[in-house]
Amino acid sequence: MVKVRIIPCLDVKDGRVVKGINFIDLVDAGDPVEQAKHYSENGADEICFLDISASLEKRNTMVQVVEKTANEVFIPLTVGGGISSIDNIHSLLKAGADKTSINSAAINNPEIVKKASEYFGNQCIVVAVDAKKMNNDWYVFSHGGTKNTGLLALEWIEKVQKFGAGEILLTSMDKDGTKSGFDLELLKAVSNILEIPLIASGGVGSLKHFYEGVNTGKANALLAASVFHFNEISIKEVKEYLFNKNIEIRL
Repeated sequence: MVKVRIIPCLDVKDGRVVKGINFIDLVDAGDPVEQAKHYSENGADEICFLDISASLEKRNTMVQVVEKTANEVFIPLTVGGGISSIDNIHSLLKAGADKTSINSAAINNPEIVKKASEYFGNQCIVVAVDAKKMNNDWYVFSHGGTKNTGLLALEWIEKVQKFGAGEILLTSMDKDGTKSGFDLELLKAVSNILEIPLIASGGVGSLKHFYEGVNTGKANALLAASVFHFNEISIKEVKEYLFNKNIEIRL
C-alpha cells in the first residue's frame, strides 16, 4: 500500500505566505522559504506553494521563491498559481519545482494538461480543482475561487484524468479555512472515479480530521495550512496519530 503523504500548503501572495477563510480575509503567515525549510526539517512529505495573486507580473517573484526554496528543501515541491503555458511549467521545473499545479489554465484550455503530461511526464502535472456545492452538486471555480466556470466538478475531474493529470489537488471552498473537517462527501465522490492520487484540501482543524480524510474520504495525501502555520498541530503529531490508527505513513 502506498503511504499517505502529509503536505503543508503555503499560499503565497506578493512573496509572503498568507492564509484566509473561504478564500478571503487573508492574514500574513510568514516567509515562504523559511516556512518550507521548517516543514522539510519537521517531517513534511512534500511542500505545496500556491501563488494566489497568480498574475503574470508576480511570476518572477514565484520563480525566485522556488529557486531559493529548492536550495534549502530536499523533499518534493509542488508549485501552482498563474501557470498558463508549457513555458511557465518549464521555468518552474527548471527553478527546482518537482511538480506544477494547473487550475485556471486547464479550464481555459484542457489540452495544456495533455501536452504538459506528454512533455514533462504526468508525475509532474497536478490539476488543482476548487469546488463549491450549489444546488446539490459541486461546481468548479477558477481565478482563486472567484469565478464559477459552470463545470460540474466530477465530470471535470474525470476529463482531466483522461487528459493525463498525474494527481488531483481537490479543495473544498465551503470548507477552506473553517477547521470543521474535510468535505468527506466530496472526497468520497471523487475518489470513486479516480485511478490517480487524490490530495485532499480544505477544512482541517483537528487530528481526527486527518484520519477521516484517509479513512472515509479515501484521499492519498492530506494538505493543510492554518493548523501548521499557526503551530496548532505539528506534522509529527499528525503522523504519530495516523500511525497509531494503522494508516500507512512515513514517520
